[in-house]
Amino acid sequence: MARPCNRNIVKVLRLSRDMMLLADRGDETRFDSSCGVLFGTLRDSAYKLRHLAEQEIQLHKDSGVWDDKEQGVG
Repeated sequence: MARPCNRNIVKVLRLSRDMMLLADRGDETRFDSSCGVLFGTLRDSAYKLRHLAEQEIQLHKDSGVWDDKEQGVG
């Protein structure tokens, strides 16, 4: 069974993906440059979160508490 700590990391990855998609949609339909700042900040934050989550996954793999098949992330 997947550990709660690993499930939460997967949720961060999914959330960061959703943030990136929203930033793309927002950029496509933005009204002015201040909207561009908002969606650019959202995109930057999503990349940072994804990077941190990927680092945590590696740490969990190195310590033996990560199981790829249970998490749905390879």
